[in-house]
Amino acid sequence: MMIDVHHSVLLFGETLIDRFPGGDVVGGAPLNVARHLRAFGCAPVLVSRIGQDAEGARLLQTMERAGLSTQGVQLDSVYPTGVVAVHLGAEGHRFTIVPNQAYDHIHPRLARVAALAANPEMVYFGTLAQRADSHRALRHMLRATSGQRFFDVNLRDPWIYGERLHWSLRHADIVKANDDELDRIAQLLNMDEPVAEAQAKALIERYQLRGMLVTCGATGAWWLERAGEKISIAPDKAVDVVDTVGAGDAFSAVFIFGLLQGWGMPIILKQAQQFAGAICGIRGAIPEHDDFYEPFIRQWSVDG
Repeated sequence: MMIDVHHSVLLFGETLIDRFPGGDVVGGAPLNVARHLRAFGCAPVLVSRIGQDAEGARLLQTMERAGLSTQGVQLDSVYPTGVVAVHLGAEGHRFTIVPNQAYDHIHPRLARVAALAANPEMVYFGTLAQRADSHRALRHMLRATSGQRFFDVNLRDPWIYGERLHWSLRHADIVKANDDELDRIAQLLNMDEPVAEAQAKALIERYQLRGMLVTCGATGAWWLERAGEKISIAPDKAVDVVDTVGAGDAFSAVFIFGLLQGWGMPIILKQAQQFAGAICGIRGAIPEHDDFYEPFIRQWSVDG
């Protein structure tokens, strides 16, 4: 697996502060994925919107320190930077997501300009930032790009809309969801298929997807492609879990990177699973220092 760099990836959606019981950390799925891709050597461009407040300043500082471009990050003088309260419990984590945040009001024209400038190989988008006005910005952005489209399903109650889900699936090439979300998608779209693999197959056929990636927490993940081949991966060792926030984003980042690098799917799944497991061993979704990434990048280079 040769390691090439400077793949251009455009990411759209929320940047926010995850408010843990023990303190605040920066977050938002698009930002988490962008941070990892930058550490891997890619050139991610994040299209989002933050408030002119202390939380927004912290997000910009974090991005700049990580070497991330801030060209696509819009400043809002009316709405605040997004904040999510994270509640940790025996069953995992749950969120309280505040409505009407800056990332709900991403400006369409500015998003389109950022997309044209990025000329991306891959476009990443999710669900949360589509709950309000920002959906228009995503439509403008996708019309301005020709890269592959990676739709990361992040269903967060009560911000779930079947119509937006259907629209997103129609505009995706690759779809990622966890096993609970896959079952929820089937319910929202009134699908008859009772089991996960049949549900994924039906979605691939209905929306003409390249394939579907399904993560299953501690039991691993699997990929189903349009031709019908299913490839599964199980964790190779137990992980000392601090929290699972951002594990799915870590998986997405390595998956996208592996696709851009041209790795085989079994290798992509293996490396993504290992990296996601390591993220579960730290507080929050992204590491504080680049040292965290070095063993993975070194291993990927040696394996090539």
